[in-house]
Amino acid sequence: MKVIIIDDEQKARNLLTILIEENCPQITEIKRAESLPKGVSLINEFQPDIVFLDIEMPGFSGLQLLEFFTPEQVNFEIIFTTAYSEYAIKAFDLNAIDYLLKPLRDEQIENAVNKAIKQIGKSKVSERLEELKNTFKAANVRKMGLPVANGVLFVSFDHIIMLEADRMYTKVCTLKDGEVLVSKPMKFFIEILGKSPEFYRPHRSFLINLNHIKQYVNQDGGYIIMENQKTVGISRDKREEFFEVIQSN
Repeated sequence: MKVIIIDDEQKARNLLTILIEENCPQITEIKRAESLPKGVSLINEFQPDIVFLDIEMPGFSGLQLLEFFTPEQVNFEIIFTTAYSEYAIKAFDLNAIDYLLKPLRDEQIENAVNKAIKQIGKSKVSERLEELKNTFKAANVRKMGLPVANGVLFVSFDHIIMLEADRMYTKVCTLKDGEVLVSKPMKFFIEILGKSPEFYRPHRSFLINLNHIKQYVNQDGGYIIMENQKTVGISRDKREEFFEVIQSN
């Protein structure tokens, strides 16, 4: 049987490959892609039996897979890999879509693959995916998973004070859990949070939650003080826009 892994994290792709090889002798070929468009190209070329699909990727959500195929072309089973919240997991269960909750474990992989093999050719995957997509829209899930040393920390959007770029890492400052250093670039978080009206990027190195602004200081070129007492600079070309955004919220 053939498998494709679509995940933007190389470590995640490597780990899943190893877990499949060690626990699923039915799987004889594994291909990998680091983005949804590349994954779609690989699916057309490789014609897999099972696709492991990360739901949170820069540029595209795994839920957008249907936009690249007609229902008749979705002749493979899908297993989502996700760090989403418990509420979102209920959406998967409600629509009978299989998932693996990160961090991944051996037993999870074996059970998911065995279940998927039994479903191949029997289930209407495209219909279930469309239902899942609609469920997510209706639920308006506002939590995200932050990979930490001992698992995944789920944080509500409302509890995120600000984010600060640190090379290929990002410092996520939260109300309840303090500062969390995440091995994801700022671009990743902009893709997720940038669509929410309360998040604003006053500077290329910062993304802030407007609900947690404490003060604007009109000195040294102007800067923002957040509720956690951290200061955030404002790019010169963003100052006028910043006040417009504040007044409109």
